[in-house]
Amino acid sequence: MNLDSIAWSLVSYIVELSRLDWRVREAFHRSGWSRGVVIGMGKASIPMVSGLLGSYSFDGGVIVTIRGLSRRIEGLEVIEASHPIPDESSLRAGEAVLEWARASRNSRLIVLVSGGASALVEKPLDPLTLDDIRETTRHLLTCGASIHEINSVRKHLSAIKGGRLAATAYPGEVLGLYASDVPGDILDVIGSGPTVADPTTFSDALGVILRYNLAGIIPDRVLRFLNEGSRGLREETPKPGSQILSKTRNELIAGNIDVLRGLESKLKSQGFNTIILTSRLEGEAREVGRALASITLEAMSRGIPIAKPGAILAGGETTVRVKGKGRGGRNMELAFSWALSMRYWGVREEAVILSMDTDGIDGVTDAAGAIISPAIVDNVRSLGYDPYKVLEDNDTYTVLLKAGGLVKTGPTGSNLNSIQVILF
Repeated sequence: MNLDSIAWSLVSYIVELSRLDWRVREAFHRSGWSRGVVIGMGKASIPMVSGLLGSYSFDGGVIVTIRGLSRRIEGLEVIEASHPIPDESSLRAGEAVLEWARASRNSRLIVLVSGGASALVEKPLDPLTLDDIRETTRHLLTCGASIHEINSVRKHLSAIKGGRLAATAYPGEVLGLYASDVPGDILDVIGSGPTVADPTTFSDALGVILRYNLAGIIPDRVLRFLNEGSRGLREETPKPGSQILSKTRNELIAGNIDVLRGLESKLKSQGFNTIILTSRLEGEAREVGRALASITLEAMSRGIPIAKPGAILAGGETTVRVKGKGRGGRNMELAFSWALSMRYWGVREEAVILSMDTDGIDGVTDAAGAIISPAIVDNVRSLGYDPYKVLEDNDTYTVLLKAGGLVKTGPTGSNLNSIQVILF
């Protein structure tokens, strides 16, 4: 049984399992709608809108996607915007999205949301500026905060996020269809929930800033804004039960667990004992890698929680507290940390890990993630690198580019979070 080749064969299968067009089509048929305005926002917006073609008559609308993934769809404006840090294109997208939401007040609006929407579409609340949002986002993404924490801040700085887009369309009917890229598939966190009531508060957002010692780092105007909001001096996001969201309904159409279940079925058919640990994996990527290594070692030596040949599956969204100046991503860092821990205990090629993002983009790189065995550690040392220093420098991409193991799919047009598969 060649574990390495089996792992590589799973990459294209993960991409196929992550497709969203047919899931949108099924959800739309359940709605009973036939026409209206459409807004697509996120890394998967083009495939999601494609799921409506032939079933839905467009009364205009806009699609916002990442650069390099756009294509023309008749009757709709298409905007390529910036990710993961918003820029002027994100601001143009935000203006367009709000304009179409206002235009739908006497009709129906379908909003298709996928991961990446938080950065791709932006409209800062007055008196905040785009630079304020950019700087705050940059620090939030590198401080180790979870996506739930990050988006609680984003929602309170934006005229679109945290249900405010649906509020703009009121009293028109709104249908929000969400593809989840967040652990737990919580709708108000996906793309910062532009059509979903927000249970978080200004005080929660301010708490994130204080918890990660960002008060003296983010722009003063943002800190003042959050402080004012926590004292009731700024209007809160729409809350559950709000009248202004009474004509809005939302539905989750796909999540990480759907990909894991598909993988489990395939690996069972190939003779593996399988277990899905979780679709809500969170935490510092290198620490999660060590934890997954301990589970793998227990399974290999004692058959707990599954016996050989085994496939351990997990998914979610880990974080990286960036301290070094190297290049990498959470999947590459998780996989490398796993390999380092496994090699410490003497394992070389008896196990392999696949860790990749379903959107095809791990960190700010052209890789989706990595497929490596613990033997990679020996290869790295032979190239003159200290593997522990590689982790400290957050430089896994550079090393894996030389030693081998990078998974490159290109942008997939989906975003259902990260997938980990460990075969032994």
